Amino acid sequence: METVALVGAAVLLCVVFGIPLGIWFGKSKRAYRAAEPVLDLMQTLPAFVYLIPIIAFFGTGNPPGILATIIFGMPPVIRLTALGMRGVPESIKEAAVAFGASKWQLLKDVEIPLALPSIMTGVNQTILMCLSMVVIISLIGGGGLGKEILEALQYAAKGPGLLGGFAILFLAMVMDRIVQGAFRREDEKL
Repeated sequence: METVALVGAAVLLCVVFGIPLGIWFGKSKRAYRAAEPVLDLMQTLPAFVYLIPIIAFFGTGNPPGILATIIFGMPPVIRLTALGMRGVPESIKEAAVAFGASKWQLLKDVEIPLALPSIMTGVNQTILMCLSMVVIISLIGGGGLGKEILEALQYAAKGPGLLGGFAILFLAMVMDRIVQGAFRREDEKL
């Protein structure tokens, strides 16, 4: 349950901040060009590199672990949301405007539903990136399944290590099914 709480909090924060940023970056090429080096840096730095400044500024435990997970997991949802927003055909947007859609209606009723497959792929990738950080954040005092796997690695305990790994795999599959179920419900509305 501690792993679900850690990953859930990180994914929720990534989605709450990442989707609006992705929408903004999808609509503004200038903003995306300014943010692209930061997103590249967030994705290319090894995960262990995040831990050094986070420990220096925030100490150890679960909150710094969530912060490291957010930094590692947010770029996919931002990039794929921006990609989806840029992929909405101009002709469809022009038709919606011609029929009197306001900017808010255009975003809510046309652009987001058409970009939804890309957005949901970004959410899925963010979940997987956050789950991959579970073991790494155990190095700075994060709990959950990562702590169990770290202890299994330290003592070469194959059984508990495999059980922890399978539990993380099961959690990834469950979270993926939840996201796919939400996507199917949204797709059926269209």
